[in-house]
Amino acid sequence: MYKVRKARLEDIEILKAFEQGIIEAERPFDETLKDGRISYYDLTVFIKNDDSEIYVVETEDKELVASGYAKILRGKPYLKHEEYAYLGFMFVDENHRGRGVNKLINDALFDWCKEREIYEVRLDVYNDNDPALRAYEKSGFKRHLINMRLSLKDE
Repeated sequence: MYKVRKARLEDIEILKAFEQGIIEAERPFDETLKDGRISYYDLTVFIKNDDSEIYVVETEDKELVASGYAKILRGKPYLKHEEYAYLGFMFVDENHRGRGVNKLINDALFDWCKEREIYEVRLDVYNDNDPALRAYEKSGFKRHLINMRLSLKDE
């Protein structure tokens, strides 16, 4: 029913729509996001660069319904791994959630990492985003570090 493939430049418009879906889903968890239309990613760079890859899931009708990227980053000098893969741009159309689509994306990203001998994989997720936390934990991720914030302006 679903097919995973690498994103292509001709997918950019739908990928930009996915990005807006991600931002809309994350707004309730992050009061620091600017109002109005914003963008997190330069998707063209992720498609073109050798150190990153975007995967998409398409239906039998060639409709794109999910995305995710992996980008190879340098590890901190005090960590055991010299490089790691950072995952982001994780989106599944609401009509296709709960059908294992997120796992398809993650498996493709994990395979891409292993092909490059990258075995440490990380991502960020909002602490209160329970559906995302559950989805990532199903893929084997474990909670590792909590990023905390404080606004002194509100005092």
